Amino acid sequence: MTGAKPFSQFERMIAWRYLRSKRAEGGVSVMTWISLIGIALAVFALIATLAVRSGFRTEFVGTILGANAHATLYTGPRTDADGVMRTGFGDFEQALAELRETPGVSRVAGIVKGQVLASANGRNLGVQVFGETLADLKTLPLISEPEQSWGALDDIGNGVAIGSGVARELSLRVGDAITLTSPDGVQTAFGTAPRVIAYDVAYVFQVGRYDIDSTRVYMPRGEAQSYFNQEGRIDEFEIMVDTPELVNDLAPMLLASAPDRALIWTWFDANGGFLRALQMEDNIMFVILGVLVLIATMNIVSGLIMLVKNKGRDIGILRTMGLTEASVLRVFFMCGSAIGVLGTIIGVTMGCLFVIYIDPIFGLINYIAGGGVWDPSVRMLSDLPAELRWQDVTKAVSLSLGLSFGITYFPARRAARMNPVEALRYE
Repeated sequence: MTGAKPFSQFERMIAWRYLRSKRAEGGVSVMTWISLIGIALAVFALIATLAVRSGFRTEFVGTILGANAHATLYTGPRTDADGVMRTGFGDFEQALAELRETPGVSRVAGIVKGQVLASANGRNLGVQVFGETLADLKTLPLISEPEQSWGALDDIGNGVAIGSGVARELSLRVGDAITLTSPDGVQTAFGTAPRVIAYDVAYVFQVGRYDIDSTRVYMPRGEAQSYFNQEGRIDEFEIMVDTPELVNDLAPMLLASAPDRALIWTWFDANGGFLRALQMEDNIMFVILGVLVLIATMNIVSGLIMLVKNKGRDIGILRTMGLTEASVLRVFFMCGSAIGVLGTIIGVTMGCLFVIYIDPIFGLINYIAGGGVWDPSVRMLSDLPAELRWQDVTKAVSLSLGLSFGITYFPARRAARMNPVEALRYE
């Protein structure tokens, strides 16, 4: 046995015998099961939490980028040659063409926007109106291909498109009329009269994000220019790029192609703080759940210490038969690491299955709780998102196995250094 190879069949046989031995035989099967279940639950919780956090980030970024511009070019108010206060850009067609030719740009649209009061069926709601051409709307991912839709986007020339939240708040369906009231209307001798116009609802969309579904109204750009007194002008250039994460690198080229005095506002400027907060929460959550995995693996230490104490006589006999310290260390190391590996496998399996079937599981929880568990108005999403990424699974597995192997070494080393004479003195 002195010349036996590391982790030989003989060592594996002894480790397996100790793992499955009953308490009456000097084993610690109860502690083994507690350690196994603890590690499995900790790894399951870690994978499930990381998957949900990844799903939240992907869903939020997807809805942000799918219905909002990656970058917006705008300008402040200024007085024109006639002494009239103007906003936005005139003669914008050339700038549109130049921006579309900018490398890395996938979409450019000239839009007119404003905030108005929407009314229908005796109810009122503040909404944000976006005026875009039909061709531009068809290239806006979450509007042309939303989660759910009613009506046809092609019919927007005869009316407006509204979010599902707007439709719900005002009790509207496709074909109903919605009245929009703007404070900046017609100039009269007595001041500015509000502009009140009724439009037919041609299209209702649901993108899955509450703050978009409950505030957005789209209308043809020509109608929006007339409605907001912006004939021949636009308020902003709405820009999307091939790689949203690199939009700040394209900012100088976009400004170079834009009209004079243009300013840029990127999606990082609008949502950067939120995304950084998500990343910080992800790191904190990983640390907290990592502590749970550490606590679960600590049960391996207590179980191995009890096993070493109960198997002291066996260790003494094996040492007198020629088993080396290294062999004893490996035997007990395999005992502890086997618990960690098996618990990790079970935890990974449970976590992956939970993420894959999260919708029916959460639906059952919502049914048992009587509904109302998930409020889109608070969480901004219509469903609980979850994304299973191999990076998250790898982190969970590495943490669990690393802690299991590291913690197992110390009681195994104690068993290896046990003096066989002392172990057999009272036998």
